[in-house]
Amino acid sequence: MQASPLDGLHDVIVPDHVAWWPLAPIWWVILSAFVLLALYVGVKLYRHWQFKRAKRYAISQSETLANDSAALHILIKRLVLHYYSPEHASSSTKQWCKTLNKLTGQHFSEQEIMSLYQAENVRPELAEKLKAGILKFKLKESLNV
Repeated sequence: MQASPLDGLHDVIVPDHVAWWPLAPIWWVILSAFVLLALYVGVKLYRHWQFKRAKRYAISQSETLANDSAALHILIKRLVLHYYSPEHASSSTKQWCKTLNKLTGQHFSEQEIMSLYQAENVRPELAEKLKAGILKFKLKESLNV
């Protein structure tokens, strides 16, 4: 009787466990892409956080200067100087009112703005409007006023 060729396979040993390390080259590519993506997102978040730092500072200062409308007005001017151009902050009163109205979502009249430059400018309602304007200040707005 003839022996079967499968009888010679009894010396083949099946491996117990396949190691996962070292990784295949495709896994190195996927891992490096993931790390680069995480770094990119981290840098973008950090830049966004840094971009909003001036507004966060103005909000914290507006809490301490709650009833000083002149100081709150200066804070808004500083925000416009920081996020926009100096031309917008140093424009005429009428143009400044338009800029304020667009950036803060509030309605400021020329009389209110001119009252800030008077000797007695204690107006708590204007201070509240300015404080609300600082909270709602728009950082990325096109200023074609």
